[in-house]
Amino acid sequence: MSITKKAIFLILGVLLIDQVLKIVIKTNMTIGEEVHVIGNWFILHFTENNGMAFGLDLPGNNGKIFLTLFRIVAITGIGFYMRNLIRIESTVGLILAVALIFAGAAGNIIDSIFYGMIFNDSWGRVASIFPEGGGYATILQGRVVDMFYFPIIRGTWPEWFPWWGGNSLVFFRPVFNIADSAITVGVSIILIWQKRFFAEPILPEKNAQEEKVSAAE
Repeated sequence: MSITKKAIFLILGVLLIDQVLKIVIKTNMTIGEEVHVIGNWFILHFTENNGMAFGLDLPGNNGKIFLTLFRIVAITGIGFYMRNLIRIESTVGLILAVALIFAGAAGNIIDSIFYGMIFNDSWGRVASIFPEGGGYATILQGRVVDMFYFPIIRGTWPEWFPWWGGNSLVFFRPVFNIADSAITVGVSIILIWQKRFFAEPILPEKNAQEEKVSAAE
């Protein structure tokens, strides 16, 4: 299988899993509802945000529109970058890592663009898809569905700790989704193997010169 097909299948697979899970959560749970999958450290906790990873946010409608447009521009750039990597036959790992980042960004963009139009609100009720009265927002105003919550460590910050002393401690606090995970994994792969991915290629002319020097010695 060519690297192009691998990248496409990876992107489509991430998008499919991400969107199916979001739709299932959105149409079966209300905001704040939880399902404890494994004890108190792996929880499906339904929440929504305006589109940044791990529940981060920009205030106001204008902030939401700006964020969505920015993500569309960013994913367009990522797509061109990935196409160029494929064209120059770059490292397979780098191409697939960029494909993960592309898929994750696309997954959350779908929510931001369309979910406000195709779902009604989830506050105090289970949302339905394509409701008669229309959705809860207009295009570009949808909220991203998050559900994975891993509060592995719970406790209290020591009193001597600056700013948070005495407050409750929860690790890992952010609630996220498959798309966020894909972005995180893709970026992590690039950071871990950056020396291998971005090593300067040895040109044929340079390699031939080095061989001549070695033979002369």
